[in-house]
Amino acid sequence: MAKAPKPMTLLQASSVMAFAILFSRILGLIRDAVLSAQFGIRFERDAYVAAFVIPDLLFFLLAGGALSSAFIPVFGSYWAKGEREEAWKVFSSLVTLMAFAVFFFVVFAEIFAPQLVAIFTPGLSFEKQALAADLSRVLLPSQFGFLLGGLMFGTMNAQKHFLVPALAPNIYNLGIILGASVLAPLLSVPIFGPAWGALAGALVGNLLIPIWVMNRFGAKYEFRLDWKHEGVQRVFRMMLPVVLGLSLPGVYAIITRAFGSFFEEGAISALDIGNRIMQAPLGIFGQALAIAVFPTLIEMYAHNKKREFLETASKSVRTVIFIGLIVGGIMFVMSEDIVRVLNQWGTFTSQNTKFVAEGLRMYSLGVFAWCAHPILMRAFFAMENTITPVFLGTITTFFLFSLCAFFLKIGVGYSWYALAVSLSAIFLMTLLLIGLKIRLGRFDGTKLLRVLGVGVVSTVLISLLIALGTLVVPFPEIIPANLISFVRLFLFGLGGLWIYLKIGNALGLEEAGYALRAISKRQPAPPPEISP
Repeated sequence: MAKAPKPMTLLQASSVMAFAILFSRILGLIRDAVLSAQFGIRFERDAYVAAFVIPDLLFFLLAGGALSSAFIPVFGSYWAKGEREEAWKVFSSLVTLMAFAVFFFVVFAEIFAPQLVAIFTPGLSFEKQALAADLSRVLLPSQFGFLLGGLMFGTMNAQKHFLVPALAPNIYNLGIILGASVLAPLLSVPIFGPAWGALAGALVGNLLIPIWVMNRFGAKYEFRLDWKHEGVQRVFRMMLPVVLGLSLPGVYAIITRAFGSFFEEGAISALDIGNRIMQAPLGIFGQALAIAVFPTLIEMYAHNKKREFLETASKSVRTVIFIGLIVGGIMFVMSEDIVRVLNQWGTFTSQNTKFVAEGLRMYSLGVFAWCAHPILMRAFFAMENTITPVFLGTITTFFLFSLCAFFLKIGVGYSWYALAVSLSAIFLMTLLLIGLKIRLGRFDGTKLLRVLGVGVVSTVLISLLIALGTLVVPFPEIIPANLISFVRLFLFGLGGLWIYLKIGNALGLEEAGYALRAISKRQPAPPPEISP
């Protein structure tokens, strides 16, 4: 049996996760570009997006972070205490129990797919709902891969091994890309190509590869149905609150799809494309650092190192907020350029670009808050405090639903639902910060306010400069618009980011100094001192 690699340090882990998730997001953007080139935002694309509502509901409730995030603290606590046999018993019981649960859910959803699609996308035409239901039936078995793979990745993360969990899911995006580009032209209904590709990618990347790696790591699985085990009970007690915490991006997408289904053709696809673009920085910065820092927070809290816990959580939140502000600003002023570069290929027209960009602008306003969510959530979960985030998350979900219902009543455009998502993200971030401050007694509020103040003012000024700068770069008819937009993004986007970091560093923000050192490949800035 091969020897498992040594656990990573926090810096190594965050770097690996950042680069791996960056690669995943790039593949995701390529995937969306291929889908746009093949299908635009027409009838078939709307049905394809709607088809993911049912599988996504299970993915976000169980496999998409909830089960594994409830599982990691329990597995990690046994592992840290040297109780390896008990850790594997918990893993084995959960794999067996949840495999049965997903089996029954998939069978149920396969039978009642038309009815479920009609419930979650009520505004779609009957023809779109019928096609979406058939596509859902292809996609549903992929949840076996996501669920069981999530548990296997959880054991690796708990042992501070991050490379395989970060890289293996990229197979999923490759499957969709190949399905859309190679398989689709061979089928009588081409949109089934990416659906079959998604199924193959999920099973290979999230099930077969993890099983092979787990064997090399010395995993011990046995068929167990021990739901009375103390560790299993702890996971289940934590899981429901974690569901309503970490699944919020997915829940928000389901809500906006439901309301977006009442608009013209392409609205659901536009919301989906804008949401995916918005979530790229969320994955690269927020989720990467959150996943990397989670085991460290668990260990610090378990050993009663509250000072270090506060320092690590606070610094991580400030860093992603600082970066998220400028990324959101650039995304706002260059939304058409971003959509044009990533999607305006093949059947995707310039009118489609303008339509999608409307929603992306609204999504960009909440990027900084989305980046902070994963770290704030996991800070609570590391303390095994799930009541607070579930309560705050539930309040925010009702807040979003109420906003969307109000917007539907007054008859505004589809992009206002993206605005509702951004406002809800900011609202939840504020609630989580207040809750964490109450729980810990303090959360370096002065430093956070300074980061927000400098970040917001700098982002507004730099965004205005970028907007003015783009006016001097025309769109000559002899040069493809995609190429011009790429040049504008490269010059003004990267230039604005560099100036932003320089301003922050000049004003003494350690978050800016850390980012500049990381970019120049120097040693990262030392951890901030905690004031008495």
